[in-house]
Amino acid sequence: MKISKLRGSVPSQYASLVFAFFMAFLMSMLMSLVISIFNVGLVSNILSIWLKAWMFAFAVAFPVTLLISPLVRKLVQLLVAERPSGVSSSGDLP
Repeated sequence: MKISKLRGSVPSQYASLVFAFFMAFLMSMLMSLVISIFNVGLVSNILSIWLKAWMFAFAVAFPVTLLISPLVRKLVQLLVAERPSGVSSSGDLP
């Protein structure tokens, strides 16, 4: 299936759910790999150790991401200054 066929296939009302899914998926994948290598090294069965750890990590990470997202949004709103009206977002990044 081409990526272009997937584009726009999920209604916008589910954007936060899709974001949480991918955030939990990628973060649990990377963190479980790093922690598995840190704990046991690059042993011959690291792939099976990592996949087992990743399955567990994702099962925890996805619901936790959904639960803490509202709190994180509020914290971001407290810390980030609002952009004055009429100011474009281009050039904001260093």
